[in-house]
Amino acid sequence: MWFYDLSSVALALLLFGVVFGVTVLGAFIGRGMRHRADDLREPFSVLQGALLGIVALVLAFGLSLAIDRYESRRTAVVDDANAIGTTYLRAQTLREPVRSRSLRDLLAYTDTAIRLTDSVPGSAAELDAVADGQRLQRGLWALAGRALDADPIASAPRLYVESLNEMIDEQTVRVAGLSNRVPNAVLAVEVIGAALALGLLAAYLAVAGRGLLPVMIAAGLVSSLLFVTADLDRPHRGLIEVPDTTLVNQLESMELPPAAAGPESQAPGGT
Repeated sequence: MWFYDLSSVALALLLFGVVFGVTVLGAFIGRGMRHRADDLREPFSVLQGALLGIVALVLAFGLSLAIDRYESRRTAVVDDANAIGTTYLRAQTLREPVRSRSLRDLLAYTDTAIRLTDSVPGSAAELDAVADGQRLQRGLWALAGRALDADPIASAPRLYVESLNEMIDEQTVRVAGLSNRVPNAVLAVEVIGAALALGLLAAYLAVAGRGLLPVMIAAGLVSSLLFVTADLDRPHRGLIEVPDTTLVNQLESMELPPAAAGPESQAPGGT
């Protein structure tokens, strides 16, 4: 998906270049046809008005979808951090040696979750982070099975398995959310449609003999809107990134000594 492979500078230059280029071209064509102003003014006015209305709706719809996807990715990071935190707390109630090994692997798993947040979707770094996370998931699930086998009627292993399953599901949600982006074809239609609409507007103003400053300002605003829409769908490459603060804070809290001692480590008569 080449739109998402561009740097922020390259993407901005592409969008602004296309929109402003077509706008200037429209103004140039309009000035060359000014001698036919009486015949062209009304058709140009109707055509550019209709096209501007359609493009405005498309741009608003695209921006709304991009914002929704961005918020979904942010929510997925928070949900992932909460699921890891709950699993880590419940792992503290397991018996040794499953307890210590699970706590250690959960620390490593949180690190892979942070790596996933900081990697570009589809890159080798993301694939490595997902693969490492899945390897740790299998190990944690095997340890959870040992805990259940050792104490099948105890509440702690069952609660731990429940939160561990939720934690595993959250990674699937996050990876799917990172891959859920607007297709290049849709973005191309938005860019081309906006450029054509502004080009026709510039041609209409040039034919009518009016100033072009308003259409140039509109071209800048539309280009900025297109850039924000595309940038929201590049959560780890553009200027607008999905923060990993909740995961980093979760990892810092997990690096502290466990709050609860395992059943076999409790003092006689303790609670």
